[in-house]
Amino acid sequence: MITNFFSHFHNAIFLPLKSWAEQSTGNWNILIGVGFLLVMGSLIFAYVFYKKIGQVDERTNIIFLKSSYCMLLVIILCDMIFPKDYMWNIFFLFKYGLAFLAGGIYMAVQYKKDLS
Repeated sequence: MITNFFSHFHNAIFLPLKSWAEQSTGNWNILIGVGFLLVMGSLIFAYVFYKKIGQVDERTNIIFLKSSYCMLLVIILCDMIFPKDYMWNIFFLFKYGLAFLAGGIYMAVQYKKDLS
């Protein structure tokens, strides 16, 4: 049941993406560029809120650990969803870009809660 769901999901989402990316080198480069921008933007976003939260103490240590937990959950979820047969290097970029983004969003939410 679950494998049928994921196979239909892969066929519906990732095979058209694969065929689009393989049509020309420009499409392939667009996909790599978007993934690279996602990773760099997410890293900068997470780093800014890492610095805004402050130095490590009892309060911030819990925030950083929960942020890391969110990142781990996103990595595991992306490993379950993204295909491993083709374009694994591009999906590797998206996986870690989304993970850093999730960690940064968690730190941003906690920062806003602490400021309120």
